[in-house]
Formats: sequence, C-alpha cells, structure tokens
Amino acid sequence: MRRTPPRSSTSAPWSASRSSSRRTRTTRACGDGRSSSSAAWTSTPWEALLDIGAVPGLSSISNSTSRSGGRPETLEPDVKIMSLSILSPGRPDIFLPLPVEPKAKGVWFTLKEGSPYRLKFTFSVSNNIVSGLRYTNTVWKTGIKVDRAKEMLGTFSPQLEPYTYVTPEDTTPSGMFARGSYSARTKFLDDDRKCYLEINYTFDIRREWPSTS
Repeated sequence: MRRTPPRSSTSAPWSASRSSSRRTRTTRACGDGRSSSSAAWTSTPWEALLDIGAVPGLSSISNSTSRSGGRPETLEPDVKIMSLSILSPGRPDIFLPLPVEPKAKGVWFTLKEGSPYRLKFTFSVSNNIVSGLRYTNTVWKTGIKVDRAKEMLGTFSPQLEPYTYVTPEDTTPSGMFARGSYSARTKFLDDDRKCYLEINYTFDIRREWPSTS
C-alpha cells in the first residue's frame, strides 16, 4: 500500500552545521533522541491500523514478552534515506551521493543564484509505521544563521517499494550578498524526534551554473 505524503512548508536546498565554508562533509545516523513530551503528530498504535501479514516489509511481533506484563514486544520503525537530488528546470538533476565519505572536503554542490529548484528524496520504511517523518535544514554563512526550514513528509507504512517525495518549488537567493559559500546541516526525524540521518556539508551559490562538461 503506497500512501501519498502531504505537502508542507517550503524548504531550502540546504541544511547544515555552524562551521567554516570548507569544512569536512559528514554523514551519520543520529541517535534515538526520543522525547518524553507529546509530539504534534501522535501516531495511532499500529495494531489498530493494519494487519501484519497484509503489508510487505512489516516484521512480525517478537515471540518474546516483556518482563513487565507479558505483552509482546514490537519493533521500532526503520527509515533509510536512499537518495537525495536537486531538480531545477532546464538543468540536469544534481544527484548527491550517499553515504557521504567521512573525510570528503570541499563543496558538495553549486547552485545558480535566483534559480527555481525542488528537492527529491527516496527512502525506504521497514519494521513498523513511521509517524510524522520530516526533513529539517539549517544554513549558515560566515558563522551567521541565514535560513532554517522544516518539510513535513508524512506518515508511512512499511513496504518493499521505496517512497519518493518531491518538495514544493523554491528559489535560491540572489544578489551580491547572496553569492558565496554556505555551511549546512540536514536531518531526517520522526514525531518522537528519532533521527534517521544527519548530514553536514558545504555548498556554493554562484552567478552562473557550474560547467557540466
């Protein structure tokens, strides 16, 4: 069963950590980071939503029981980000390799100022339903935070076929002060603030697109 994710607020093509503009790119799976407070999007217990055997990729309940009440244990959802790309009309798609090499340095990608673009994510979901999956990104220039955005992707059931999500169109900033190098951090989290992927990288905004030859 394939669910069409809802659209949410427009995001930027970047996300990153405070650092110099030529920092080392890193990719890591984030820690669980579960919060005790209630999230804005509260998931319904999956037992009430679907039959285990009817959904491909949904693991069955463990035969073991918990020590507290003899209740069967359930598996946590697992989300794997398979690909990231930037789409801009009239230009070849920019595919961002994953995972990022731990010691890779320099600019991950370059965009032209004032250009429309969309972000495209491909990801898989297994074990259980993931509720409120979202993409967050923060951007700095010369150590000053210049952008922070969040894109709600939606709630997804496990399935064998990967999901694809394309963000609403946005436009890169333009002008003399917009051009230059940026540092960014991207995260993929769920309602419980469990982080599935975090990427730190740098990118450039230039007057023209880089040569594709």
